Amino acid sequence: MNLILIAVISLGAIALVLAAVLYVASKKFAVYEDPRIAQVSEVLPQANCGGCGYPGCSGFADACVKAGSLEGKFCPVGGQPVMSQVASILGLDAGTAEPMVAVVRCNGTCTNRPRTNMYDGAKNCAIAASLYGGETGCSYGCLGCGDCVAACQFDAIHMNPETGLPEVDEEKCTACGACVKACPKAIIELRAKGKKSRRVYVSCVNKDKGAVARKACTVSCIGCGKCVKTCPFEAITLENNLAYIDYNKCKSCRKCVEVCPQHTIIELNFPPRKPKEETPVAEAAKTAEA
Repeated sequence: MNLILIAVISLGAIALVLAAVLYVASKKFAVYEDPRIAQVSEVLPQANCGGCGYPGCSGFADACVKAGSLEGKFCPVGGQPVMSQVASILGLDAGTAEPMVAVVRCNGTCTNRPRTNMYDGAKNCAIAASLYGGETGCSYGCLGCGDCVAACQFDAIHMNPETGLPEVDEEKCTACGACVKACPKAIIELRAKGKKSRRVYVSCVNKDKGAVARKACTVSCIGCGKCVKTCPFEAITLENNLAYIDYNKCKSCRKCVEVCPQHTIIELNFPPRKPKEETPVAEAAKTAEA
């Protein structure tokens, strides 16, 4: 009986000591979490896409609260409505951010970029890119395996079976950037959506010299520089035989589209151009020829 009583007392004493240790440890090492982090996290879409630049929605919520400012912070999935809710919770100014959309900068369709060989490996762009340059003469263009499609959580990008290129559904695209990261050829870019979803961009990433690039793809940029000279806003630069349009400077005048001999510059969602009226001199010349 004495042994049982001693055992019970011993266990009770050990339990009290451990309880005291745990209590002291919980107080000493307690981590305070601002309750606003949970509140902000609740209004976020919980897509955890990483498009905001942080590891998931909880990471973004933590950053918003601790920064004390929403400058440079934006949830591409939730957009401005969600950021307004976040601002309301934190008592901050939400600011505004220009809507972005993913753009495929390759127009190397099956017609424009003839196949020169057959790839018989794993249907994966990352693997194909590590093995060789692709099935065509252009080693910069789309590989057509659809890594971008698999990466998109919002069903906003699909492969066109006729062209062999990915196409973005701008109504579904949240500009999370998952497709950009998934493309080993870096042909997908996030660009400003533009007023009325109108955009002008160079649909090529080929950096080869003109003759080589044109041989590989009939609509590749040849680095002629005509677009650079034509642009009145200095929005186009030419580097490594490739033209690039800065969407922050571009005013969508579309003069570059008209002068591009390769039809490499794309004008998207613009109304049809009005036919140009012929000058009296041109009409007189035509009459003389007749």
